[in-house]
Amino acid sequence: MGRNLKEYIVIGLKGMAMGAADVVPGVSGGTIAFISGIYEELLESISNVNFKLFKTLKSDGIKSAWKQVNGSFLLALFVGIFISIISLAKTIKWLLENEPVLLWSFFFGLVLASIIYIGKQVENWNVKIIILFILGILFGYVITVIPSTNVGEINYLFLIFAGAIASCAMILPGISGSYILLLIGVYPIVMTAITTKDYKIIGGIAVGVVVGLLSFSKLLKWLFTNYKNEMLIVLTGIMLGSLNKVWPWKETVSTYLDSHGVTKPLLEQSVSPFSFGGDPKLIMAILLSVLGFCLILLMEKLAFKKE
Repeated sequence: MGRNLKEYIVIGLKGMAMGAADVVPGVSGGTIAFISGIYEELLESISNVNFKLFKTLKSDGIKSAWKQVNGSFLLALFVGIFISIISLAKTIKWLLENEPVLLWSFFFGLVLASIIYIGKQVENWNVKIIILFILGILFGYVITVIPSTNVGEINYLFLIFAGAIASCAMILPGISGSYILLLIGVYPIVMTAITTKDYKIIGGIAVGVVVGLLSFSKLLKWLFTNYKNEMLIVLTGIMLGSLNKVWPWKETVSTYLDSHGVTKPLLEQSVSPFSFGGDPKLIMAILLSVLGFCLILLMEKLAFKKE
């Protein structure tokens, strides 16, 4: 597909929009790709990274392999994603440390609207679907109340696994990769690693993303093709059950010292804004939740028009 420099710059800007979405829990990079009209080309390009590509590289050279994988498109897109993530990570880290109530309020609105967006796609409600929905809710809630697994040294195999799971956000509209990282407890660590240039952690996540895009994404795509209803309802249940994770007002139950000697929360519990120990910032928190909610509704409307 022949493109000029201006078109690749536009693709890079679309990549920046995807990167911004991937940093924010509740917003899917796949949804941005769908809205901006590059979703099908992205899926096709990723699917072309297979063993046939290595055969082409060996027999016909780098130029043919680059063309087969739509390399210029992927390069422009991923450069945009990378620039956006690097630019926003520092802001997210600062907000997590200095304005957690307001940040989590915005995230709460995003995730709540995403639950409705995904749930509306479920068809053919029956007993099996309801059971899966309840199991999803229970599983989602349990994830939010177990202690963090990130005490002490970082497990890099776990980071690779986390990156692989989070890469689903680039494949499936509606699923937020950063929210998956949040649920499994590595989101703050990844944001900190990006701002402090901790290349070991970034590398672990990056390897996982590549592994996920090249392998797990194919399985996920197959599941959605053959068991779409079941996957959607389980996903909706998990997100609903895990809303506790993004509740803005929390109090720390227990703490631990990380590998740098910094005290971090080990177990937190959600509390009412009226019994919150600090300033609940209730009015601003509600406004930001509504803003996040409306943002997802706007994206859904744009996606519907595109479809």
